[in-house]
Amino acid sequence: MKFKVVIPARYGATRLPGKPLRLLAGKPLVQHAFELALESGAESVVIATDDDRIRAAAEGFGAAVCMTSPQHRSGTERLAEVASRRHYAADTIVVNLQGDEPLLPPPLLRQVAEDLAAHPAASIATLCTPLTQAAQLFDPNVVKVVMDHQGYALYFSRAPIPWDRDRFALSSAQMDAKADYYRHIGLYAYRSGFLHEYVNQRPCQLEQLESLEQLRAIWYGYRIHLARASAEPEPGVDTEEDLLRVERFLRR
Repeated sequence: MKFKVVIPARYGATRLPGKPLRLLAGKPLVQHAFELALESGAESVVIATDDDRIRAAAEGFGAAVCMTSPQHRSGTERLAEVASRRHYAADTIVVNLQGDEPLLPPPLLRQVAEDLAAHPAASIATLCTPLTQAAQLFDPNVVKVVMDHQGYALYFSRAPIPWDRDRFALSSAQMDAKADYYRHIGLYAYRSGFLHEYVNQRPCQLEQLESLEQLRAIWYGYRIHLARASAEPEPGVDTEEDLLRVERFLRR
């Protein structure tokens, strides 16, 4: 099947300014994302940015670049502009790969695209992986998801969901080994036509409270399908400590 990858890249990250251009094993961080996207077998890979420094660096390592508005509030809005400017057909599958995921296994990009193609009732496809550590379950930086019996998302949250009423009332350090908890992996596939609908919807309160833009889709009645990731991804890069961790991983 055919799918396209767009990598939104913003210079002014709050916790790690200039993040897309920070060097990792001698390459800008965004170049690692670009190269793994090429390995996925995508029909095309585009870096979407509003910053000339990122554009110059990306063109320097051979990437296609689409300059987008600096007014976008999310990567999804940036994707929608790319889809419009590049005249993607409404049924084109577009995968949103974050530029701070240098260790994401390339097969996951194809997996999420194929999952969307296999579920015509879904407007978005994304991935999850089982959560087995209490520390992660109670970490607000780890996004959790609950699904119905068909794999469609019911809710995403930074809080521990589902809430084990009896067990968690006694200790937040205990998890029932038989219970199903899932960590959301922030890799999305969209149909181009949906992107244009999404960006014309006003942000909802849930999205703003949780700071999770996928909640806007659920709020307006769109369906999100999840598949269990075929490979366990390493965490992305948000801080200086993350850069050092990934550097050590790559050296090994």
